[in-house]
Amino acid sequence: MEPRWLDDLERWFDTYTGQFFGQDEYVNMHLRLKQEHTRRTREEVLYLAGRLALDDNQTRIAETVALLHDIGRFPQFATYRTFNDGRSVNHCSLGVEVLCRERVLETLSLEERQWIETAIAYHGRKSLPAGLEGPALLFLKLIRDADKLDIYRIVADVYRRQAEDPTGFSFEIELPDEPRITPAVLDAVLTGRLIEHTSLQTLNDFRLCQIGWVYDINFTASLERLKIGGWLNELFGYLPQNDQTDRVRERIFRYVESRLTTMP
Repeated sequence: MEPRWLDDLERWFDTYTGQFFGQDEYVNMHLRLKQEHTRRTREEVLYLAGRLALDDNQTRIAETVALLHDIGRFPQFATYRTFNDGRSVNHCSLGVEVLCRERVLETLSLEERQWIETAIAYHGRKSLPAGLEGPALLFLKLIRDADKLDIYRIVADVYRRQAEDPTGFSFEIELPDEPRITPAVLDAVLTGRLIEHTSLQTLNDFRLCQIGWVYDINFTASLERLKIGGWLNELFGYLPQNDQTDRVRERIFRYVESRLTTMP
């Protein structure tokens, strides 16, 4: 992959995403959020690539994946006014469709194109697909970690702003903001299992699900970034403060520390 190719790709990204903005400020706000998320995810990928000592071409491929990983979000939200894949369309599959239709990757080698498309297609799955290996698995792990790191920052900001102005804050939050936590969700986090989104019933369930993403972080450098950011502590602050959440907090932070001390 030629270094200048990323410059052309960035110009394409700006042009493509810009066409979905219009008179609806609610839609525009969410699309701007995704543009900003893409930029920060790209920065996270570059940081991780440096920590993993990837070569120049590997780094450019990882950066390409970061730039394109959420390209399907733009037509998704403009059409359906939601980022909920279950209520609209799978944004990962749609992203690959967009890239094929727009012939964005056609100048790359077949191998590079397959790595990029695989990472985009699977980056939103609950867990890594079985049987994937080599560079395809590396780039998928990189985007999944970088994506989660910035989403942690985003959701912490969203919950903070919602708490500060619960009536004036306008953002897509679809689950009821109730104090209860679904027992099955609590049990999954306590036992180190990832959670199906279909089992979430309250906003607190969703927060616990996000906290439980730590079980799906791949690299030590990612866990270090997560710890330094303080986002787990902040998310715990929006949960009911009781014995149940104390148990979860202890379990999660014990898990993070064990990973940090044992992973290379």
